[in-house]
Amino acid sequence: MLDILLERFNYIPIIILMMTGLYVVFATGNLVKRLVGLSLFQTSVFLLYITLAKVFGGQPPIIADAHGDDHGAAAAGHGAAEAVLYSNPLPHVLILTAIVVGVATLAVGLALVVRIREAYGSIEDEALNAADYSRDTGAAG
Repeated sequence: MLDILLERFNYIPIIILMMTGLYVVFATGNLVKRLVGLSLFQTSVFLLYITLAKVFGGQPPIIADAHGDDHGAAAAGHGAAEAVLYSNPLPHVLILTAIVVGVATLAVGLALVVRIREAYGSIEDEALNAADYSRDTGAAG
């Protein structure tokens, strides 16, 4: 049981980060803190995908030309027929793209928070709801 736990030790911090980010999103009424929680949750998902994509003993999928002395000759059938284990670069490329999209989304979210602060004078959920309610009903508040 301890061996299984130690083999999968890297999942424990990922789950802690994920649950912390999710808690911050649901528990706080501050819009900036919610964006921080979303970023934390998103980072934990990135770490999860990168952890799942790790191939132990895998090599980068770089095959040299026919004159090189890399694993390309063995893969093409020249020389010893040894099995070469390559890692898949696709998950890492997807995560790099997701990081760029996440940073852009965070920037848009922060820009919206600035505009909400200018319009309402607050970034707290309760104050925004009260301002919307008083505007909709015409009550002073």
